[in-house]
Amino acid sequence: MKPLVIITGVGPGTGSAMVRRFHDGGYQVAMLARTAERLTDLEGELPNAFAVPCDVADPAALAAALESIEQRAGVPKVVIHNAVGGAFGNFLDIDPQVLQQNFQINVMALLHLARWAAPRMEAAGGGALLVTGNTSAVRGKAAFAGFAPSKAAQRILAESIAREMGPRGVHVSFMMIDAVIDVPWARARMADKPDEFFIKPSDIAEEVWHVTHQPRSAWSFLTEVRPFRESW
Repeated sequence: MKPLVIITGVGPGTGSAMVRRFHDGGYQVAMLARTAERLTDLEGELPNAFAVPCDVADPAALAAALESIEQRAGVPKVVIHNAVGGAFGNFLDIDPQVLQQNFQINVMALLHLARWAAPRMEAAGGGALLVTGNTSAVRGKAAFAGFAPSKAAQRILAESIAREMGPRGVHVSFMMIDAVIDVPWARARMADKPDEFFIKPSDIAEEVWHVTHQPRSAWSFLTEVRPFRESW
């Protein structure tokens, strides 16, 4: 049986690129997104990828989705939490419920995924759990009050899980994407930017593949990726 990867937040950019990379690498791919429509084309294109419509902010729905995945494809070798909740605005203007919802997606969904996957991976001999993040995890800019706190908490939670599960054979990592991802809406919004300003989803996916397949003697927790033209 092919190994299984579970990927949350499968959209038209990074999520789809990761689906294709792992599918091409010989995996079954369970694709999670809130609506099935965005997954239909991928499911038709990739014979070993299957759609699992699910709102990861709903713990009961997530638990049911994971149970259905396990019944169909077994225990995952890799889990990637790519789903993200974001909002922009200063702390006086944002609706507090928006930040709370982002915590549900970015932090609590990660906790539920890890609590489900990590023991199964350990029992199966090991695995990898990777979280896609960004620089909001390490800095709070003025207009990011509805987003950055949840990404910082996500990074700390991932590190806590890594310290617990690393010695037990489960590699947990956090990939910080310090770039504007090359998707159509970003191109339209930043039409004056050259190609090298953007990071390509396929290149992010390649690095995710690399990190989740590192040898045990050289595991990374925090990985940063950015275009070569991006200043530090």
